[in-house]
Amino acid sequence: MDQTPQHAAHNPNGDQTPPQLSRSKVTTVLVVFLIVAAVLAASGILFRMHARTELNDQTQALAEPTVLVAVPVTGQPAQELVLPGNVQAYVDSPVYARTSGYLRKWYFDIGSNVHKGDLLAEIESPEVDKQLIQARADLATAEATSANAQTTATRYQGLLQSNGVSKQDTDNFTAVAAADIAAVKSAQANVQRLEALVSFEKVFAPFDGVVTARNVDTGTLIDAGANKELFHLAAIRTLRVFVNVPQLYSRDATHGATAQLTFDQFPGRKFPGRLARTSSQIDPVSRTLLVEVDVDNSKGELLPGGYTQVHLKLDQSTQPPSLMVPAAALIFRKEGLRIGIVTDGSIAHLVPITIGEDDGQVVQVLGGIDANARVIINPPDSLIDGEKVEVVQPQSPAQTGAGF
Repeated sequence: MDQTPQHAAHNPNGDQTPPQLSRSKVTTVLVVFLIVAAVLAASGILFRMHARTELNDQTQALAEPTVLVAVPVTGQPAQELVLPGNVQAYVDSPVYARTSGYLRKWYFDIGSNVHKGDLLAEIESPEVDKQLIQARADLATAEATSANAQTTATRYQGLLQSNGVSKQDTDNFTAVAAADIAAVKSAQANVQRLEALVSFEKVFAPFDGVVTARNVDTGTLIDAGANKELFHLAAIRTLRVFVNVPQLYSRDATHGATAQLTFDQFPGRKFPGRLARTSSQIDPVSRTLLVEVDVDNSKGELLPGGYTQVHLKLDQSTQPPSLMVPAAALIFRKEGLRIGIVTDGSIAHLVPITIGEDDGQVVQVLGGIDANARVIINPPDSLIDGEKVEVVQPQSPAQTGAGF
């Protein structure tokens, strides 16, 4: 009888595992591992794709400039126009010599207040004095000769009536008498000329004012033909302030309009003035109207030649309402003045505009945009036409910087 032991088909408590069952477990483990690896790989790919997409979105978002927009305000332009002005004396004149000689003495220096007729200086002209003496002697000789000729002519006229002399002799003496009378008149004119030159030895002030320059000193040689001024005088009791008013406001700059002047050396003070006259012509170069504002300076506080800010009170009640935008919205490009607006929700456009009044904070827009335009406030320098932007609406009027 065969005693060889038989292998059991199933041995739950045995240590050995059937080969078929071991291969199945290995396969299962491999499949699970592959699935987990695939899931992990897919998750990594999806995460990277999401991160890349998010990065791209953030890059695009950061590339779009953020802009603050506001609509223009419709209102009346300010009735006060502030313009630079040049202060000048009401009368400003040099004083020249009318006779030659040496300056003997001067009486007023710079800064001196003088009245019309005050003696400013004296000039010594001995040659002219001698010429006057000679001219007066020549006049006396001419008058004596003329008197004798007139007597002779009268005598001959009487003798002619009695045929005591010839008519020819009478005519000759009459002609000599007439010539001597003309010589007397010529001598008188020469004396008057030299007397005028002698009177010019004294230099008088032509008007009330202040001496702003003295260009000669004692002993200076004066040449009447050299066109060199001796003194310079300025009448400063009333000052003229010349202002160039833009053509847009020229019809509002009328005679009698009031003005206020401010000076840096007088902080907080305003000096009243009145529009006295205009040039009645627009300058073709600057397109401005030259306006003169007269200012009382009886206290002498203001000096001619200075700079001032003129606040003109203009009557603009007849002007139609205008669109007003902050000055910070203006863009200065080589193509000209532009303003940025947003259309189609987020597309920026640069449009040319025409401006009127500009007080430094608010600008009057005369053309280029309408009342519904979404104007970009404080646009970036890199803003280009057609660029996509991120729009931010102002939360308060202060955000626009102009009270919008």
